[in-house]
Amino acid sequence: MHIEIRIQGKDSKKKKYYLAHSLRRGKKVRKLRFYLGLNLTEKELAQKRKYAEETIKERIRAEEIIPDPFHTVLSSEEQEELKALESKCDIKVSHLSEMDWAKYIRLFTYDTNAIEGSTLTAPEVDSILVKNKLPKDKSKYDISETYGVSEAVQYIRKTADHISLNLMTNIHEIVFKESKDFAGKFRSKGIEVAVVNAEGIIIHRGAPSAYVTKLLDELVNWYNLNKMKYPPIVLACVVHNQFENVHPFQDGNGRVGRLLLNNILLKHGLPPVNIELKNRAQYYNALQEYEKNHNLRPSIELIIKEYKVMNKLFSNKNG
Repeated sequence: MHIEIRIQGKDSKKKKYYLAHSLRRGKKVRKLRFYLGLNLTEKELAQKRKYAEETIKERIRAEEIIPDPFHTVLSSEEQEELKALESKCDIKVSHLSEMDWAKYIRLFTYDTNAIEGSTLTAPEVDSILVKNKLPKDKSKYDISETYGVSEAVQYIRKTADHISLNLMTNIHEIVFKESKDFAGKFRSKGIEVAVVNAEGIIIHRGAPSAYVTKLLDELVNWYNLNKMKYPPIVLACVVHNQFENVHPFQDGNGRVGRLLLNNILLKHGLPPVNIELKNRAQYYNALQEYEKNHNLRPSIELIIKEYKVMNKLFSNKNG
């Protein structure tokens, strides 16, 4: 990074200072600039430069949030392998009875909330959704989000939308309308998020708030360009993992991401899938592999693993 000085107009006494950095992407090079101020002293310049350097680093990191997966090229052999794997999920969404859907919704609601720390047990979730019977001494927010996830599954069953920013905010609003005052709203400027593990170590930082909308637009565009090119499981995993990388909401990104994953599967005629609580560590490891190494295969393998479980669940899988 270096300082650039520009003379304003014909008056050589007016100097504008910028911190500049050249960013290379393949064969292309473009310059990032941060305006520091006018006629700065050396002390002012040093103070402003420190903040500007951090801001430019954030911009660079945001550019890298959506890396190679958007340029993923699968060999014809890999695509055929994935299609063969998908064919083993020998049911179509049209084969599911309402009884199958009710069973799936209860399982998915329990697991997807439990992954995020809900204290409700599977029998309690069943009691809430089947009998509308609320457990005592349990969080009202856990209970409201149980209803919210169930309603959101019904929403993605009905919507014709594959992916859009409006779809994302609608899902978030449905799930969290009774538990979060920011339900249905992307992070506003200045609200940054990080995922912390049990040891208090940051394992993921969401994209800078100023880049959330831009990055989601890129994700939507990528999907629309490639929805007929890649197998549905690949599309669903990229959409889910990229969404989690961006982390556009202040909270609730995991549940919205898993609903988006299922929405893509449904729109391509595949049945929904459930990430089980017992596979949470494998799920997080798959997300880490994608973020750090741009490796999608662990996510695909997890979905195939969960589909084998779902095939046993659905009673009408043979038509």
